Amino acid sequence: MNNPQRPRISLTFWQSAGSLDRFRQALDQWWDQVQVWSSWPSGQLDPDTCELALLDLIAWSRGLDRLSREPEHRYRRRVKHAYSNALDAGSVAGFRRIMARLGLGQVEIEQRPYGQDWDVIILYLSNTHLSENMDQLMALIQRYGRTCRRYQLAALNEPIDVRVLHTEFGSEQQQSVAMLP
Repeated sequence: MNNPQRPRISLTFWQSAGSLDRFRQALDQWWDQVQVWSSWPSGQLDPDTCELALLDLIAWSRGLDRLSREPEHRYRRRVKHAYSNALDAGSVAGFRRIMARLGLGQVEIEQRPYGQDWDVIILYLSNTHLSENMDQLMALIQRYGRTCRRYQLAALNEPIDVRVLHTEFGSEQQQSVAMLP
C-alpha cells in the first residue's frame, strides 16, 4: 500500500541497494499497516460504514433503538440523521424532511381534515411504502409526530400511464323471449 500522505523512508545513495533497500521497503510497508490500524477507530464513528455492534452503541448514545424488522440501511440513516430528525420533529415541513431522509418516499400531510375531529392528522403515503413499512411508520410517528394528535395513514395512489385506443366498431343485437305454457 503506497500512502502519499505519509513521507516515505529514504536512504542516501550509497545505502539504497541490497539488503538495506529491502529493509527500507519492509519498514515502509510496516508503517503503512500501522497507519491503517490507527485510522480504523476514527472510521468507526461514521454510521454509514461502522460495524453493526458499534452502530448500536452510537444509536444508544443518540437515544435510538433498532425497530423490529427495520432494514440495516434505514437504521443507519436514522442513526446518522438522529439530531436533525429530533430538530425537525413536530412540524409539518420537518416531518416531510424526516421521511425524505429515511427514504420513505413522499408524504402528504393533511391537518384538521373537514368533518373530523380537530386533533386528527392524515398522512398520505404511497401504497408500497405503506404496506412494506407499517410497523416502522407507527414507531416513527410515535417518536417524531406531534403530541396530543391522532394520526391516520392513508394510501396515496401512484399515477400510472393509461393508453386508450378508440376505434369504430359495430354490433348486432337480438332479443329472444321465452314463455312458459
